[in-house]
Amino acid sequence: MTKVPITPGLTDNTPPNDELGAVSIALETAEPLEVLRWAVERYSPRLTFATGLGPEGCVLIDLVGRYNLPIDLFTLDTGFLFPETQELWTELENRYGVTIRGVSPVQTVSEQAATHGDKLWERSPDHCCSLRKILPLRAELSKVDAWVTALRREQTRERADAAIVEWDEKFEIAKINPLVRWTKSDVWAYLKAHDVLYNRLQDKGYPSIGCTHCTTAVHSGEDDRAGRWRGSVKAECGLHGPAVPVANFG
Repeated sequence: MTKVPITPGLTDNTPPNDELGAVSIALETAEPLEVLRWAVERYSPRLTFATGLGPEGCVLIDLVGRYNLPIDLFTLDTGFLFPETQELWTELENRYGVTIRGVSPVQTVSEQAATHGDKLWERSPDHCCSLRKILPLRAELSKVDAWVTALRREQTRERADAAIVEWDEKFEIAKINPLVRWTKSDVWAYLKAHDVLYNRLQDKGYPSIGCTHCTTAVHSGEDDRAGRWRGSVKAECGLHGPAVPVANFG
């Protein structure tokens, strides 16, 4: 077991970045299961995992289910999930005997269209992501002290400096990234070795899967996230980077 420094509570005078920075250094070479167990010991029951049901998320759900870790699980049900994603969601719950809560936006798809116009994702994808992802996520994370994510450093330039454990300035809670050091090959090696379920679209040219209207298949030689918001400079929905405030949209 990696020796992790005893950490003071976030309510004292120790800055979160100082506390979590020391923990992150100690856990830098730890296996994901060890990181998750530390998070449970430190934050449970006010700990949650927001999963997008991607390959990395399936790895973490397998660890949570396989080792019966008391970590709350939820996914953002934007109203635009692929049928294959919905099927995987149900299959994961059945295999591991867990509940993956569906968190929906305040407005249904039709209500959003009535308020903001049809096909908002085409006219203002940042606005659509804020309404259907960022605001629901913010509401959920306001109830906990830490959240687990499945992000990896090699995925995007914006994620390259992510730490194992860090303070999330946007949501003002701790952020735990157990797979941050893993490569794509590491993820798929785990999935195959442990016969972990994954989205069937992965085998059809969709290495990164989001909403139906904003995700396309990736061509040979393209970056894994080339199919997200194709034809746009947008590369992130805002969950893991600076989000554009909804108030800034017209």
